[in-house]
Amino acid sequence: MEERLSSKNDIIFAGLGGMGVLMAGHILSRAALSKYKHVSWLPSYGVEKRGGLCECIVIFSNEEIASPIIDKAQTVIVFDGSQVETFEHRIRPGGTMLVESSGIKDGKKGGDYKLIRVPGLEIATSIGAGQINNFVLLGAYVGLTGAIQPELVEDEMEKRFGTKKEVFANNREAFKRGIELGRTLTS
Repeated sequence: MEERLSSKNDIIFAGLGGMGVLMAGHILSRAALSKYKHVSWLPSYGVEKRGGLCECIVIFSNEEIASPIIDKAQTVIVFDGSQVETFEHRIRPGGTMLVESSGIKDGKKGGDYKLIRVPGLEIATSIGAGQINNFVLLGAYVGLTGAIQPELVEDEMEKRFGTKKEVFANNREAFKRGIELGRTLTS
């Protein structure tokens, strides 16, 4: 796949605690360090152990990053379909929202952005572990945008999970299936 580097990529990963939101963003940011001069990962979460809203902002760029805090991003990845309306206002005009398709009630309410439904939970469950939905969505982002080489993300996943062979194999499979899906999507 041809990599389509842009001068700046910014993504908001959003969902509920325990869904792997921060993990997916952290792995992407670590992978981006291999390709971009400047990278920022900023997690934000409530006090709940699980189930509270959480998000992380990932920015990678070859230009300096003025601030790790952004109100709107070119891409918003929502791990819980019921949260579409909550995060719609966080997408820049012309941007893209990738959203886990299960749990979407009404879908897009308004705004100038593209809503792409990703059956991440369905794919993750078919692999045998619903909790790896985060890597399906991360793969869909990488496959759709080409913002970073998949191998760089896989290298980071191996650093994180390589000693746990089955966990790593499932995570990598989820990521690869997400990439395949992402390549078929249009933004």
